[in-house]
Amino acid sequence: MWAATVLTVPSLINGDSTSGSPSVAGYRVVDDLCTTARLTAFSQLYPAPSGSPYHYTTRHRALDEMYCSQYRKKVGGDQDLYTLYLQVQLHHEVDPRPEFDAQRDGLAQRRYLISTVPGLGDAAYVGYLDDPDRSSPGRHYLTQVLYVRQGGMTCYTSWSASYQDGRGTAPDRDQVRTALVSDTRELLRTLGGST
Repeated sequence: MWAATVLTVPSLINGDSTSGSPSVAGYRVVDDLCTTARLTAFSQLYPAPSGSPYHYTTRHRALDEMYCSQYRKKVGGDQDLYTLYLQVQLHHEVDPRPEFDAQRDGLAQRRYLISTVPGLGDAAYVGYLDDPDRSSPGRHYLTQVLYVRQGGMTCYTSWSASYQDGRGTAPDRDQVRTALVSDTRELLRTLGGST
């Protein structure tokens, strides 16, 4: 009977069940994602931190999660804040692929401009949104997000800012995208990934 089971349900032996999560082998959990994330590129764009970063790490047999948020400025006296969010999840029991794809569709429904990032994880994409403030003409709220999936690991990195028409220049979209990809790739390698 056991032999028949092995032949008909090989996933019971090799742990490769399609209903479970892909392997997260290589990735590790850290206590402080803010310290682990060097943010080399963003530190050059916005070298002045504002306030203390916020972070947490939770551990569970089904899902490990690491989170970091922080505010930065171009210079110490700058009134404009640039917000960074980072979140890394290790899915041990559920395949994250359907939700990962659904998040992309959700961003598109919210009118984000979506572009694929080749060569990063198993799948990666950037979403960009310029959302004008309807109650304050000329003010724009900008958001740029990067989603990465590699096996059972998912990573979310977000940058947000605002600017007023006629007051300086808008942040360079391509420059921010490059920083998102570069710093996320560096972070994932630090966490043990091969991306």
